[in-house]
Amino acid sequence: MNIRDKYIEFFVSKGHKQIPSAPVVPENDPSVLFNTAGMQPLVPYLMGEPHPYGTRLCDYQKCIRTNDLDEVGDVTHHTFFEMLGNWSLGDYFKKESITWSFELLTKHLNIPVEKLSVTVFKGNDIVPADNESADLWKSLGISENKIAFLGEDDNWWPNMELTGPCGPDTEIFYWRSDEEVPSKFDPENDNWVEIWNNVFMQYNHKPDGTFEPLKKKNVDTGMGLERITAVLEGVNDNYESSIWKGTIKKIEEISGKSYYGNEKAFRIIADHIKAAVFISSDPAGIKPSNTDQGYILRRLIRRAIRYAKMIDIDINSNWESEIAKNIIDEYKKYYSELSTNENVVMEVLKNEKIKFSRTLEKGLREFEKIVKNLNENEINKDLAFKLYDTYGFPIELTLELAKERRLTVDEKGFYEKFKAHQELSRTASAGKFKGGLAGNSLVETKYHTATHLLNAALKLVVNKDVHQKGSNITDERMRFDFSCDHKLTDEEKKAVEDLVNKWIEENLPVTKKEMSKEEAIKSGAECMFIEKYPDIVTVYSIGDVSKELCGGPHVNNTSELGHFKIKKEEASSAGVRRIKAILEEK
Repeated sequence: MNIRDKYIEFFVSKGHKQIPSAPVVPENDPSVLFNTAGMQPLVPYLMGEPHPYGTRLCDYQKCIRTNDLDEVGDVTHHTFFEMLGNWSLGDYFKKESITWSFELLTKHLNIPVEKLSVTVFKGNDIVPADNESADLWKSLGISENKIAFLGEDDNWWPNMELTGPCGPDTEIFYWRSDEEVPSKFDPENDNWVEIWNNVFMQYNHKPDGTFEPLKKKNVDTGMGLERITAVLEGVNDNYESSIWKGTIKKIEEISGKSYYGNEKAFRIIADHIKAAVFISSDPAGIKPSNTDQGYILRRLIRRAIRYAKMIDIDINSNWESEIAKNIIDEYKKYYSELSTNENVVMEVLKNEKIKFSRTLEKGLREFEKIVKNLNENEINKDLAFKLYDTYGFPIELTLELAKERRLTVDEKGFYEKFKAHQELSRTASAGKFKGGLAGNSLVETKYHTATHLLNAALKLVVNKDVHQKGSNITDERMRFDFSCDHKLTDEEKKAVEDLVNKWIEENLPVTKKEMSKEEAIKSGAECMFIEKYPDIVTVYSIGDVSKELCGGPHVNNTSELGHFKIKKEEASSAGVRRIKAILEEK
């Protein structure tokens, strides 16, 4: 039995219900491009919305993180990873959480107690030290020397500035070295690797700056599957663990080269193709493009191609589909969408490979032009960066081509520009995920309800077979993608607008009901991605005009919405149209 299965089995034995992994592309959450942590899809429930599965939950969540994309290639960084998590929604708290974490690690995963250390919150002028957690660890056999009290940067979630539910966390570390375990825990020693984080949401940070204890306290935990697997298998390189072995072996077969000596290229190819497989198989239907998730998908595939060329893989062969097939076969037992959308994945990879081959050719022509117009024997930083940014040329390729022509490259200047570009990307990425549980403002809640009315109106005005393909909501507007084979006429747009406003004027009640997934479908409830929902679901009804499976949140009555107005209707992709609309004050 693998660690993923052991983890779920253990927490189910402790009264938890397993919930299905959410898609990697979050629904109705504009704050982030991808689900980056196990808790993200659970934000409404951590905020107090009752979960249909109850108060004790566990899962393995597929995640994509892109802020460290350029770091992938070392022994620990991954774009795609799985997060094991267990939650208490106002049920158990620190005692059970810490005790069960300790039991799973030492009794079921057989980690020696002496190889474990922990950190807890040391307190500050506002919130006292988390002595309760420290005492619990001591009672379980963790010596005082192996407990470190750290500040808010290390052991507080989300951070002291953000308002809303928050609290201290305790992080568990493992001694990842053949050297003797030190008698005292030094968090600065890199041999101590964090493997698990238990967050205790026990305070509400009020807008006036004070912290008051929450009546309903939550526990949110997260443990990275890739890291814990590498730790337990005794490898210091995550890519040598059983999670990656099959993919690395496949790349060895295709390239005719060994992993050892070509580690960076192998890691990037393995990681990026895996992430691309999960993004392109997602029900959201992401395709490579120059914006948002599509841009990340394009970057991943193209970077994998560049490194495939470096290890002499014939990129015109079907190498990428061989690796993708290997990944799908390994993961389809846990994520059924990989089998369902296998053809889509293969098509996405192949098409992007063909496009990039053309771009590379253009880049080579551009390189020749640059060389021809040089007034000196150096390719300056701006030209080197243009080749990278516009044509996808890695600096290694520019250096190689320059060397052949006895030219130099301002490599130092290139890296300065590259670093500035990275910082910009990181800032943009950070801006896409504000952190904390402060999302779902009242305005966003109104727009969320409005998407249900728009969906119902499109079915009546355009075609009963219209289906939602995605949505994006901010405080300023709603964006709604739907299946449709034609540009909406002005008459259709007006009819949709009028119908939504008619329902708003009718003061329709918004009600919710929990039922089995089968009951919901039988009752005629609309559902965008049926496979992402658990067996027990929440169905929101708006009068008699709309019935949809949804996680919420919603207004109580359509009279709260204001006046609905379509601002734009345009193509999104083949067979998919996009409406941008706003709600105006009456």
